[in-house]
Amino acid sequence: MISYNPKDWFTFIFKFHKADTFRQLLPLMISIGIFSGIIAYLELEHFNLAENHNLKNIPIMHGMLGFVISLLLVFRTNTAYDRWWEGRKQWGALVNNSRNLAIKLSALLTEKEDKIFFKKAIPNFAHILSLHLKDETISHELFEEYNINVEHKKHKPNQLVKLMSKKLFELKRNGKLTDENLIFINPEITSFLDICGACERIKNTPIPFSYSVFLKKFIFFYVMTLPFGYVFSLGYYTIPVVIFIFYVLASLELIAEEIEDPFGNDENDLPTQRIAENIKKNIEEIL
Repeated sequence: MISYNPKDWFTFIFKFHKADTFRQLLPLMISIGIFSGIIAYLELEHFNLAENHNLKNIPIMHGMLGFVISLLLVFRTNTAYDRWWEGRKQWGALVNNSRNLAIKLSALLTEKEDKIFFKKAIPNFAHILSLHLKDETISHELFEEYNINVEHKKHKPNQLVKLMSKKLFELKRNGKLTDENLIFINPEITSFLDICGACERIKNTPIPFSYSVFLKKFIFFYVMTLPFGYVFSLGYYTIPVVIFIFYVLASLELIAEEIEDPFGNDENDLPTQRIAENIKKNIEEIL
């Protein structure tokens, strides 16, 4: 995730970063500029259609369609941002619940060995969940200290919560925890997989395919028909105008595509690994 100063306007305007849509769209913008130039030349110079009143009415259609496309893009970006913000809220809850669990265990446990187990296990869950959501390889070394083989297990976060639950019941059998203590701790333990499931729901449920395809086609055909009408009022200035309109509309769609899956490695995705490191620092301090 990009860290920035929201008050520094001039840096935003004149600096291009990796996630900037201008670089991604540049080939298409050049192609649309060439297309607009060809249409402008044919209509103004070759066919001499400047007096055709029917073609001059085309911008009326674009005005009406522009209102429709703006509503669709607002809905699209709002939906994508809701997914991004929901993901951030889930990871915020993971931070809070990890701290709460560590504080409760710090008060309940007396032996250093038991505290060390959870001091490692709680931060490991955040780290493993981050890798799990990014579909990255999870090192088996994270589980070696627990003396179990999870190589054949596909869902590593499940395995770690299972280990913590087994450890708690082992402490209960050894008389180090009571039934009331387990009830006291249970909400934080169960919340780990609740958060994992919520994040998986966001990751595995993209925007419906038909809606995404329709919006892309709508933008494409809307932009490709702009030169036919605007060339009579703008002349060859139609070229930069059409390019700019395409840049704005397509950029909104690209931004929505990027943030609707907030758990990847894109520039604007959530810094889950950094959050996991912060959880580790907090837990080590508490326990």
